[in-house]
Amino acid sequence: MLHLESKAVRDALWSARFGLEREALRVTPEGRMARTPHPFPADDPRIVRDFCENQPEINTGVHDTPAAAVAELESIDAALRATLAARPAPERLWLYSNPPPLADGDDVPIARFDGPRAGKTAYREHLAARYGRRKMAFCGVHVNVSFGPSLLAADFAAAGGAGDLRRHADALYCELAARAAEAAWLLVALMSASPVADASLLGGGGGGGGLFAGFSSFRCSELGYWNDFVPVFDYTDAPSWARSVARHAEAGLIAAPSELYYPVRLKPRGPNEPGALAEGGVDRIELRMFDLDPFATAGVDARDVAFAHLLLLRLAALPRAAHPARAQVAAVRNAKAAARHDLRSATILHPDGRAEPVRDAARRALDGLAAFLSPLAPPPAVADALDFQRAKLETPGARRAERVLAALSGRDYPSAVLALPAAAAVPVPEAARV
Repeated sequence: MLHLESKAVRDALWSARFGLEREALRVTPEGRMARTPHPFPADDPRIVRDFCENQPEINTGVHDTPAAAVAELESIDAALRATLAARPAPERLWLYSNPPPLADGDDVPIARFDGPRAGKTAYREHLAARYGRRKMAFCGVHVNVSFGPSLLAADFAAAGGAGDLRRHADALYCELAARAAEAAWLLVALMSASPVADASLLGGGGGGGGLFAGFSSFRCSELGYWNDFVPVFDYTDAPSWARSVARHAEAGLIAAPSELYYPVRLKPRGPNEPGALAEGGVDRIELRMFDLDPFATAGVDARDVAFAHLLLLRLAALPRAAHPARAQVAAVRNAKAAARHDLRSATILHPDGRAEPVRDAARRALDGLAAFLSPLAPPPAVADALDFQRAKLETPGARRAERVLAALSGRDYPSAVLALPAAAAVPVPEAARV
């Protein structure tokens, strides 16, 4: 736990590092999946391919503030759009977490890699066989957060300075990952922004009006991006957590750590490969439940990233606790429940078995975060981020999912999505193209 009784810890509390990964889809001007090869260099570290050939993913560098990370994302995004707009057959970005109408499997073409990287294609073929290509077309934002070196060093000293700083940091991150998974429902409820989908996503005919199935986020719901089992982890330390993941692979439940479709991951320095976490330690926490925000220029609002950081700090300040299998199973259940559109009828389950409406639980959680902040003199951006989340719950129609539902209801699905602010953003001039 963070030792907030230490002045040095409090002074370094807001020191952190942020990186963003944002998936999107390339589409035709009419809102149909592009069937063209990835148009960016294969060695470009900023714009890579996710599951399918027409799914560019932007990876930002590491920044000291959420605003700086989002600013880089917006810059790369604008240049990416300009490149697509200037193609002989212009393309656009579909900045919405649910895909456009899908005619058939060829609309979600598996990304093709050659030579030493051919294994990436084989891995994607495995995913397609296990989960289906349509599910792989979901897109979102992964928010990566690490505590600053000054905060980790101050907390290590406040804990007595015995042992090893890396082991201290790893233990802090492992406990935080368990706590963050249990609190994932709150971020799902606040970051959901995809309540409408085309019927083709579920295997039906599509192309007309959108389908509303009672979710605020399809990808976080029971229909979404989950493994076909509930993983259970040992959060004792980084090697134990890594062995938990390895056991799922040894049992044939996943093929690699990257197949762990879970709201929270511990990430190592460098590639996320077997053994990397146990050998090199934990580098960051990855939060994977953010829908694309179709009202933000590049699909993510810096206030949401700042709020995620605040929540992680609050959770890191809690004392170490047991995280039995039943609690981990309940955490997954709660995250899926929070993806329901009606937060008054959807419930989360508490450890004592008590059920509470998501909206009520979220309000109490925000009150708790406000109390946590009160003695800490947070930066203005952090207080603004908390107010931003509270407004989503207290102002009728202010949640992203509610705004999207109002914008898309009764309209042609592809054209309505492409008219949302993020998708309709204007590309930058030719000189800025990537």
